Amino acid sequence: MKKIIIIGCPGSGKSTFARKLSARTGLPLYYLDMIWHLPDRTTLSREEFAARLKKITDEEEWIIDGNYLRTMPFRLQQCDTVFFFDLPTEVCLAGAESRVGTKREDMPWTENSLDAEFRQWIVDFPINQLPHIRNLLSEYGQTIDIFTFHSRKEADAFINALPISSKEA
Repeated sequence: MKKIIIIGCPGSGKSTFARKLSARTGLPLYYLDMIWHLPDRTTLSREEFAARLKKITDEEEWIIDGNYLRTMPFRLQQCDTVFFFDLPTEVCLAGAESRVGTKREDMPWTENSLDAEFRQWIVDFPINQLPHIRNLLSEYGQTIDIFTFHSRKEADAFINALPISSKEA
């Protein structure tokens, strides 16, 4: 477990899990949202985003938090472990709503409300994103370890069962 991606619906708890996993293992953590989005709410070009992602995946160890379906096949080819958050839509919506107004290290700005378009993207995630993610995981599942969580409690139990890294101690 040296090259890890964490995927799932927004609001599912990916970033919280990523921080806990990084703290427990000592592996460096990268948030795709922090790479793609700029503080002025614009984005990098796709080419610059891909170049930055390649630079990260060329490293010996990493945790990458985020979906970004267009780059998922590349990340699946580079990783050895996937943590997939497959939580109910209501849980994800509540998670996204709970972070409104909170400064986060995984986003370059503070959201003041749950944008209607983003809310709809979460609602549509099981239809528009999940089938593609499941197909990709099925395709790459023979060569990487995949852990699927159906609740945040399962994710916390996984973290708590991990030995403490010498990097953390």
